[in-house]
Amino acid sequence: MSRNDRKVEPFWEKEPVLKEEEMFSGLGPARGSILFLGRYTLKEVMAVLAKKSFFREAKKKNLWPIKYRMDSSAYPVQRLLIYWEDEKPERIIVDLKIREAEVSFTAPRRHGYKLPPQRCLLFEWLTLQNPRLSFDDKHPPLPGQNKPGLSLSKKILEIFLHLGRLINLDALVAFPAYFHNALLFSRYFQFVDPVKEGEIKAIRKQFSHVPFRQLAWAVHLGCVRDEDGRVYEWQAEEQVFPLTQTMKDYLESKIYREIARHVQKTATFSLDWDLFQQKSRDQGLLY
Repeated sequence: MSRNDRKVEPFWEKEPVLKEEEMFSGLGPARGSILFLGRYTLKEVMAVLAKKSFFREAKKKNLWPIKYRMDSSAYPVQRLLIYWEDEKPERIIVDLKIREAEVSFTAPRRHGYKLPPQRCLLFEWLTLQNPRLSFDDKHPPLPGQNKPGLSLSKKILEIFLHLGRLINLDALVAFPAYFHNALLFSRYFQFVDPVKEGEIKAIRKQFSHVPFRQLAWAVHLGCVRDEDGRVYEWQAEEQVFPLTQTMKDYLESKIYREIARHVQKTATFSLDWDLFQQKSRDQGLLY
């Protein structure tokens, strides 16, 4: 049976957990497609968030009522914003930039693996934060953070896994903007390039004694160096969550596993602690 012959189930399968008048205080879409990913109304999207208990968790965190907006002016890239109470930058809970596209990954070809183009859902930007909370000396921010996290990343992932399977996609794709994003995503995602996968695992293993936040800042502040003494500068690359066997076969292939394992075993890194202490003080970080 071809992909086009598969039955696509409705995105909104059941009644939402919350009453409709509670849920839909939307501000309406901007220019471009009025449908999320060209398929679903905002009402359907919000219903799935309700079904996956997103709104229930928001209420527990006193992030209620909510408002939301979809900006499709750069379609096929769409931006979904969810706010607490008011449509203000300081009240953002979720800021998502997403698009659907066919992707021809270069890394598999570079390593001699023939992977056909993949239909993917690409997360170009994702912020999940709690605007009611603030950082303190005991809980400093991670690089790039303006507010503490929302602790709902797993629920958001479940929603898009559900969506990706409904519309028969091959993979979800993330572009971790920071090193610590890659570490967090690596619980569910793998880098398309096995060299990058091995590199991340090597750093985490070699600095397993370093607390997560310290390592995140050490990389961000340019205090980690490779075996040649060069500063390790974070470069974002694609991480994927496979949804089809074709993508899984590549990530589980002998060539992928051998390259990743080799890099993990042979790559060496060092951390300049004196430089880190100095730069941490300059940033006002208590490390």
